[in-house]
Amino acid sequence: MKDLLDFDNLKSHIIFANETGDEETFHQADLVQLFPYGLSVTTDVSRPFLLLKDEAHQYTLPVAVSPIEAGVALSQSNRSIAESTPHRFTQLLMASLDIEIKQAVFVEIKGANQYVRLYLSGHPKTNSIKLRADEAMSLCLHLGTPIFATKNFIGRSRVMNAEVDRNAPALQSLNLSGDRSGYLN
Repeated sequence: MKDLLDFDNLKSHIIFANETGDEETFHQADLVQLFPYGLSVTTDVSRPFLLLKDEAHQYTLPVAVSPIEAGVALSQSNRSIAESTPHRFTQLLMASLDIEIKQAVFVEIKGANQYVRLYLSGHPKTNSIKLRADEAMSLCLHLGTPIFATKNFIGRSRVMNAEVDRNAPALQSLNLSGDRSGYLN
């Protein structure tokens, strides 16, 4: 317990023991196409999960997103209101430059973060970009970008999310900010 309370030596490997740090290699035939299924809010409301499932509902990939990204994804999926998205400018800019995101593939897990590689066409210098998944999901959903992962990645993500859920109460009980109320001032 003393090691856990030693804030100077607190490192992610204490909490997340299964970090890979290597980008997954794959063949197109190894990929499972995933579709948005829902949003799950666990006991840690600061870390909602976007749930992606394959067409047969055999595989589920939980993707941790920020509350803002979750809100954008929810508002974009509500067909009963006029479309509103912060991604409109990005969509128009990409279209004006003839750049298209062909597919998004989950490729890496580092600590509590999943990474996705966006494969581009039409860009003169770059054919792919790797981003944290929580920074790209609502854009991919808005653009209708096909989303893929390997079965191995889906399994490792489920383990990672179980570890996050298991450690969330312990991390929330630690007051890392001192006596602050949580406000900026």
